[in-house]
Amino acid sequence: MTSTTTDTVAIPATGEYRVDPDRSTISFATRHLFGLAPVRGTFRLRDGHIRVAGDPAGSAARAVVAADSFHTGSNARDTEVRSAHYLDVDRHPDIVFASTDLERTEGGWVLHGTLTVRGRTNPVPVRILSLATAGQGVRLRARARVDRYAFGITAGRGLAGRRLTLTLDVVAG
Repeated sequence: MTSTTTDTVAIPATGEYRVDPDRSTISFATRHLFGLAPVRGTFRLRDGHIRVAGDPAGSAARAVVAADSFHTGSNARDTEVRSAHYLDVDRHPDIVFASTDLERTEGGWVLHGTLTVRGRTNPVPVRILSLATAGQGVRLRARARVDRYAFGITAGRGLAGRRLTLTLDVVAG
């Protein structure tokens, strides 16, 4: 396996990498109670893959997140967010990210793509914080900011945070 380095991102060898859901995490941070209190939680990846192209700009990624895995440690909040008022996990069990292109910017790399939540699809840029080879695979850390209103999730205006900052720690081999 041969990799190259650009800035602080090690570009792995070309090929297809399957995401390991058991070794990958998606955490999020938002605010509630009129923006006064922080809320942190996690989602679980169900499936995904990363394709590294010879020209990094041609690389791609896709991830499927289990919507019912929303977890903050508060049973009442978690049940409400999974309900039809928010994620509607019975009708929309998956949250899907599919990349459209990879762009090198002055600040590093940005993976552009679409996020589908509750049947609505909107563009979401994902900033790659680090990417490195890990044995015969790759490890990716990235961050994205999601506006839930863009996906029609508007319940709890003022009480529940509008934007979530997602941090991804993905291992694929």
